[in-house]
Parts: sequence; C-alpha cells; structure tokens
Amino acid sequence: MRILAINGSHSGRRGYTRFLVDRLLTGAGLAGADTEVVDLAALKINRCAVCYKCQQKDEGPIDSDRFQPRCVFDGKDDVQGIFTKMAGADLLVYATPIYIFSMTGLMKSFIDRLHATGNSEELSATRSGLMFHFVDKRICSKPFVSLVCCDNIEAETVRNAVSYFRTFSRFMDAPLVGELVRNAGFATGHGKDPRAEAGLPRIRDVYAAYEEAGRELATLGRIRRATQRRANKEVIPVPGFGLIKRLRLRPFKERFVARARAMRGPDAE
Repeated sequence: MRILAINGSHSGRRGYTRFLVDRLLTGAGLAGADTEVVDLAALKINRCAVCYKCQQKDEGPIDSDRFQPRCVFDGKDDVQGIFTKMAGADLLVYATPIYIFSMTGLMKSFIDRLHATGNSEELSATRSGLMFHFVDKRICSKPFVSLVCCDNIEAETVRNAVSYFRTFSRFMDAPLVGELVRNAGFATGHGKDPRAEAGLPRIRDVYAAYEEAGRELATLGRIRRATQRRANKEVIPVPGFGLIKRLRLRPFKERFVARARAMRGPDAE
C-alpha cells in the first residue's frame, strides 16, 4: 500500500495540518504502508491560466490507457511531478486547513490543474449517475481521505470544504474512504503546546485515533466509522458540548466566548 498525502497548508511542514497528517501516516507506516507527504507550500504551483491549450484537438485525445497531461505549465512548475506521484499511489490524502470558510487557495489552485488531465469533450456518466467528462482515473479516481482542520469550533466553519470533497468524490469516481475533521486547533495548541494538551485530555485519544485510522488505511483501505468518530470528536471539556454549540442563542455564545478568552490567558496570540 502506497499512501500519498497532499498538504495544502501555506504553513507547510510547520502547520497543524502537517502535524495531523504525520499522525495519520505514522499509523499507516507502522502497518507496513509506504507513505509520502507533498507540501504544496514548498513547491511552485501555477494557477490554471484558463487558456484551454490542454483541450486543443490537435494535441491528440487523452484515453484511459495513456497518461499524457498537456498543460502549458508542464516543465515550468512542480504540478506534473505531483501528478506522477499520484498515479503511483494506491490511496491519497487531501489535507487542508480552513481559510475563510473553505480550503486554502493553494489547495484549490492545485486541484484546478486537474483540468489539464482530462478531455472535456469526451462526455461520460459517472458510477454515481452524474454527467461529466473523461478524467484520467490513474490520477483523479484514487480512493482518498479528506482531512480538514480549523481553529474554530463551529460545524459551519468546515461545511464548504467537507461538501466539496464529497462532490469531488462523486464526479471523479474516487471513493471517499475517510473524512477527518479536527476543530479547536487553537485550544489544542496545534500539536505544539503540552500545556494546552494537558487541559484537553481528550485530544490524546484523538491523536491515537489518527494513528489507528492510518493503520486501517494501510490494512483495510478505509477508515472504520468508529475510528473516524474518535478522531472527529469534540475535545472541549464541557459535557454535551457538541449539542450545546449548535444553539444559535447569541447571549449564550457571548458567555462561552468570554470563558474561552479567559482560558487562553492574556498572552494568547
């Protein structure tokens, strides 16, 4: 089993997203998987120029037996190298923090470049019953895990990114074999503050669940639902917090914010 993680965080190796990816891949590695992380922030990723050179007929069609990207940026940035790694992987992890209620622009710019790997004039129907066009299945249709993290605690914060990857799965015929969502990054210290973790004992079980999820990916090719629930559980030490936070009563939220500020202390960034 070869697992490739694509980290869309602008913080690269330094961020909480990479910390979570490393936890996941540690478990996968212990179970015998060959793992690798691509940090997009360390590479050159040009945005799609919307020039449609990749779709010109005189370039020749792309078929399912041939991997032949035709983007004008081939050889001018690092995207083609990543596509080659994706083609050689058995399973992918798309990992991104939330920037203004969505995946990072870096991750989206990379995904946009998938346009150059498919013939948009070759119409087809997906296994899920959607009309789309030909895609290179060796790149676009790999089983994958979405890993989304954020500092906020509201479920609404991650909704766009989670929904995006579900739609991506359906159009690309790419099995979504796990959804990892980690909120409250500020409260956990982003994996770098033992004092913060000491105040949130549940986070230790979350990180253990990430490693277990990695082992399951390596051995089963998917994350079990029970493991996913452990990895995604609330870590704020308030009974019934998952239910409480869904309340839209502003006075209640204001009291909670005041309490959270007090917990962070005067030196919190």
